Amino acid sequence: MKALATILFGRRARRRWIHLILGGALAMPYVLVGSIVVGPLFDDEAVLGSLGAQLSAFAVGLPLAAVTALFPLTRPMSVAAVRALCGVPADSLAEGPARTRVARTRAAAWFTLHLGFGGVISGMSLALPPFASVLIALPFCAVLADSRIGMPEVFGETWLLVLSPVIGCASLVALAACAATAGALLARWAPGLLGPTPADRLAAAEQRAADLAVRNRLARELHDSVGHALSAVTLQASAARRVLDHDPEFVREALAAIEDTTRRTVGELDAVLGVLREADSAGPTAPAPTLAADLDGLLRRTGAAGLRVTATVAADPESLPPLVSREAYRIVQEALSNALRHGGDATSVTLRVALDGPDLAVTAENPLPPRSPASRPGGGHGLRGIADRARLLGGTADAGPADGMWRLDVRLPLN
Repeated sequence: MKALATILFGRRARRRWIHLILGGALAMPYVLVGSIVVGPLFDDEAVLGSLGAQLSAFAVGLPLAAVTALFPLTRPMSVAAVRALCGVPADSLAEGPARTRVARTRAAAWFTLHLGFGGVISGMSLALPPFASVLIALPFCAVLADSRIGMPEVFGETWLLVLSPVIGCASLVALAACAATAGALLARWAPGLLGPTPADRLAAAEQRAADLAVRNRLARELHDSVGHALSAVTLQASAARRVLDHDPEFVREALAAIEDTTRRTVGELDAVLGVLREADSAGPTAPAPTLAADLDGLLRRTGAAGLRVTATVAADPESLPPLVSREAYRIVQEALSNALRHGGDATSVTLRVALDGPDLAVTAENPLPPRSPASRPGGGHGLRGIADRARLLGGTADAGPADGMWRLDVRLPLN
C-alpha cells in the first residue's frame, strides 16, 4: 500500500503531474483557435459549454501544435522541462536545438504528446476534485443532499448516498492513477523522442575533440614555456650560488638573467592562458612568441643559464608563416630545455634552423647525457609535445642518439 501511495502521490509523481499541467496550459491557445474553427459546426450552442465541442476543438488544436513545434528551439525548451520535472537521466536527452529534419519531427511528436496528455489531465484535474469533494461531503451536509446542485437524480437514492464518499475518494485515486500513468509514459518516451540523433552524437564528439585539442595545446604551451624558464632559472641560481663569494659581477649578471627570464615567462604564460579566456572579457594578452621576434632573446637567456649554444639561422624568420614561426620557436625552446634539464650547464648545443626545400628544418645536437630524455623516468613529455606540434602542421619529428650525440630533427611544411 505504501509503495502504491508513493507511485501515485510521491515526489516524482507530483513533479510529473506539474509537467502535465504545464502541457495543458501550453495547449490552451491551440484549443481556443480550434474552438473558433469548430464553433460554426455547433450552431448557437456555446463551444465551451459542450463536451463534444470542447473535444472537437482539442482535436483541431493538436495538429496546429504539431506544426508550430517544428521550429528548432522546441527541443531545448522541452528538454529543459523534462529534466526538471520528469526524472529522466540528463545524459539520455539531447543538447541544443534540433538540427535535422528527423530531430525536429521527433521533437514535434513529443510536444504534441505532451500537450495532448497534458490537456486531458488538466481538464480532469479541474473537474474531478470539486466533483469528488461534493460526493465525499454529500452524506454529511443536508443542504447538499437536498439540492444535489445539479447532480443526477440517482444520487437521491439512499444506498448511493451512503456510497458517495467512497465514489469520491475513488475518483481522486483514479485521477492520480491517470496522471501517474501519463507522466510515466511521457518519461519513458522522452529519450526516444528528445534523445540525441546520430548527427547530435557526431556534433558532441567533434566538440569534445575540439575541447581536448585546446587542453592539449594548453598543456604543451605550459610545459614548453614554464618548463624552459624553470630549468634556466634553476641553473642560473645554482651557478650564482657557487661563485657568490668571489665573483659578484657574475652573480649580478645571473640575477639580471633570472629577472629577464621570469618577466618574459610571465608574458608567455599570459598568452598561453589567453586561450581559456573569453575574447570579450579578457582584454589584450601578450602575443605568442615566434622565431622572428623572440629567437635572439631565447638564445641569450639560455646562454646566461650556462648552456653553450652554437646557433645557425639559414632562413629569414620574417618570411615564415606566423603559425610555423610560432611552433618552430616552441620546438627550439623545448630542445634547449631538454639539453639544460638533462645535460646541465656544462652542455653545448648545436642548433640549426634552415630551409630544406618546401620545409623548415630545425635540428639540434648535444652530447648524449648519461641517461637520455627518452629513457629518463617520467621524461619524454617534451619530445611528445614536439612530435604533436610537428604532426599538427603536417610535418615530422625524429629524436634519438646518433654517434654519441642526442639529435633532434624536425621538418615543418611551409604551406
